[in-house]
Amino acid sequence: MFAIEEINRNSNLLPNITLGFHIYNAYANDERTLESSLMWLSGQGQTIPNYSCEKGKSVVVIGGATSDLTVSMGSLLELYKFPQISYGLFDPLLSDPLQFPSVYQMAPTDTYLVLGMVRLMLHFKWNWVGLIASDDSRSEKFLRDLQEEMTRNDVCVAFTEKIISGQKGDIGVYNYFIMNILMSTAKVIVIYGNTNSLLSWMFTKIPYVIVTRVWITSSHWDIAKKPSYIYFNNFHGALIFSDQTSKIPGFKHFLKTIHPAKYPEDTFLKKFWEIAFECTYEQREGDEGLCSANASLDTLRLSYLDISMSDQSYTVYTAVYAVAWALHKMFSVRSEKESNILGFHPWKLHAFLKNIHFNNSAGKQVVLDAKNKSMAKYDILNYVTFRNDTEVLVKVGEFIPQATDGGEFTIQEKAVVWGTRHRKPLLSRCSSCGPGFQKKSQEGKAVCCYDCVPCADRHISNQTDTNQCVKCPGDQYPNKERNQCLPKVVTFLAYEEPLGMALASTAACLSLLTALVLWVFVKHKNTPIVRANNRDLSYILLISLFFCFLCSLLFIGQPTAMNCLLRQATFAVMFTVALSSVLAKTIIVVLAFRATRPGSRSRKWMGTRAPISVVLFCTLIQVLLCAIWLLLSPPFPEADIHSDHEHNILGCNEGSLIAFYFVLGYMGVLALGSFTVAFLARNLPDTFNEAKFITFSMLVFCSVWVSFLPTYHSTKGKMMVAVEIFCILSSSTGLLSCIFIPKCYVILLQPHRNTKKPFKDNSSS
Repeated sequence: MFAIEEINRNSNLLPNITLGFHIYNAYANDERTLESSLMWLSGQGQTIPNYSCEKGKSVVVIGGATSDLTVSMGSLLELYKFPQISYGLFDPLLSDPLQFPSVYQMAPTDTYLVLGMVRLMLHFKWNWVGLIASDDSRSEKFLRDLQEEMTRNDVCVAFTEKIISGQKGDIGVYNYFIMNILMSTAKVIVIYGNTNSLLSWMFTKIPYVIVTRVWITSSHWDIAKKPSYIYFNNFHGALIFSDQTSKIPGFKHFLKTIHPAKYPEDTFLKKFWEIAFECTYEQREGDEGLCSANASLDTLRLSYLDISMSDQSYTVYTAVYAVAWALHKMFSVRSEKESNILGFHPWKLHAFLKNIHFNNSAGKQVVLDAKNKSMAKYDILNYVTFRNDTEVLVKVGEFIPQATDGGEFTIQEKAVVWGTRHRKPLLSRCSSCGPGFQKKSQEGKAVCCYDCVPCADRHISNQTDTNQCVKCPGDQYPNKERNQCLPKVVTFLAYEEPLGMALASTAACLSLLTALVLWVFVKHKNTPIVRANNRDLSYILLISLFFCFLCSLLFIGQPTAMNCLLRQATFAVMFTVALSSVLAKTIIVVLAFRATRPGSRSRKWMGTRAPISVVLFCTLIQVLLCAIWLLLSPPFPEADIHSDHEHNILGCNEGSLIAFYFVLGYMGVLALGSFTVAFLARNLPDTFNEAKFITFSMLVFCSVWVSFLPTYHSTKGKMMVAVEIFCILSSSTGLLSCIFIPKCYVILLQPHRNTKKPFKDNSSS
């Protein structure tokens, strides 16, 4: 009506010609559609094929909200070559010039509608989606295209249902249909089709629980066009892809001023007015009252009419203008005689409709040729209902396929009102793995259905539904949830921590004790018990033990290149001096016993040079081994990033393990030699024979270091250092306590035993 009035007021478009229109019902039934078409061809009276009783001249049919209706009308209209302009969804099948030469489609191509819907699913991370569509060829093609696009983007179809004809009356089919929706775990459903299918579905009582679903649809499934007496808000929160339309000047004012009194012959408008405003023009019993003369459409809710022009109305408006421009072109190239509308034949309009292109009142170019059709641009609308049965469509985003290769998709999440009455969208997924897990496919199930497996050691995933966990860098470690990598703390056996403090304090105390024992021996150097076993060797042994205790301090603190280079070599040399001193002592005991025999040659070895030579020779061998080690493959500081998940442990790499074990092995040989000689000499008759004490000290020493090797290799990080320090301290303490503490006891507490008399008595006996 708005388009016709605009054209008739325009004296430049169709001068001396007035356009009018007839409205006929379009039924979802081939027979009734054919009957309506015959009525239009024959006039308002009896339907007689090939005869027309119309007063005016019909030139074109604007109709066909669905492809099926267009085909039903076209089968009859094609016989008369009547142009038919369809305002429904663009259907490639109707563009075939051989099958439908008289059909023109007004709507833009919607090839990319499926792409926009899938982009919406991906944006909200929905991968488990149900599909519902009308039972027609157009919807079949849409479902195929949508499923293909969903498959390409790893979005799975939870179920597929069709609204079949007759579903309204078949309770069994309807119940099965509803149960499939309710039983599905899919929280998002795409619904596609035509308004007639929607209306037939809405006449049934749909459970309110379906409101917990998120519906995605197109504007051609017009959920706002529902009967006024049905309270139906199950589509609350739906997201609708609507063809972008331009604002038509004057349409809003037209809606506000339209009234049945202005169009007394329009019975449709009068009937609509009575239903919409719940009034009547003729007072009848039971009616609420007469219709007001001041009523206006802008006071109605969306379910009756939108103040802004919908995309379907926009298409109809443009179709009327397309006819007017085609007539304008046709009359402009013909003579005034031929311009008489009464002598016009509708089939002559085809040549002009095929090539028509013009700009509508909104400035948008209009083309009917299918080859030059523009692609649709979509507004994403949010359908919101309120408790007072009012409703509104709110634009929350848009999708423009031509913008980039993948199309420009925008959505304002905060502006969306969800059907669940929550501020956040529902999660519609067959399976969902949170951070810290990775997906593991289930055999025989859809790609969207999978198991969730925790990330492996030292791996994380910080996103949902990760295909594979990512390994943390060497200087980082995963948290307990395994969803982020944390920087490792650099650690080492420090003086500040309890273990380091305890070991350092023990080493200091033992070294002090050793110094005290040395002071006692120096003070009592001329007593028999000090002189009995070569006091010079005792001094060397005590001094080496003093440094053995102190060298353990090189193992505590942050490792440096100098520390790593010196600590093992210093420890090895000091221990070698101590062990060689013990070995020299045991040799002295044996030589001393043999020297007491008449004519023994052992007397010449009883001087101070021989024992010192043993110490120097044994130590020299160890010094050579350490020198070779330090020259060829010296120790160096390194960070151990593998032993501890949460720490980078600073330590020393021993360089050549073979050299390290050679050094330890040499000390073991010295200890074993000392133990053997001392064990053999333990029962020699001598008051101050220390072979027994040396035997026991070597037993302690060997026990400590034999247990050291497996313990050392079974520990990690700084505990390896602690184990070695413990072995150094314990073995040194064994030597100190077993050899020198008994002598100190005699010197300090039993000085009467520190004489030569017992020795003489024993020797004479």
